[in-house]
Amino acid sequence: MARVQILIPDDDRDRLVHQARKEGMTLSAWLRTAAHQRLAAQQRSQPFESSKDLEAFFRQCDAFEGPETEPDWSEHLSVIDDSRRRGASTT
Repeated sequence: MARVQILIPDDDRDRLVHQARKEGMTLSAWLRTAAHQRLAAQQRSQPFESSKDLEAFFRQCDAFEGPETEPDWSEHLSVIDDSRRRGASTT
């Protein structure tokens, strides 16, 4: 088995160790699991093989039901500000 050394800020290390312990794992086991999950997620996505595939993907996206237009940035900021004032998220 190979040994890998990484350098991370102390705060990150503390947060990772805390999460690993919360999940009943060592930091080493938790990092291996996280890496395996990331690799699996990357392997599930298939690259587009042609521009026709890409166009078909965007047609499928356009076919999904949803709002006709995205809210503009000022609307997003208004929702964020309202949430901060209430101390809770509406999403």
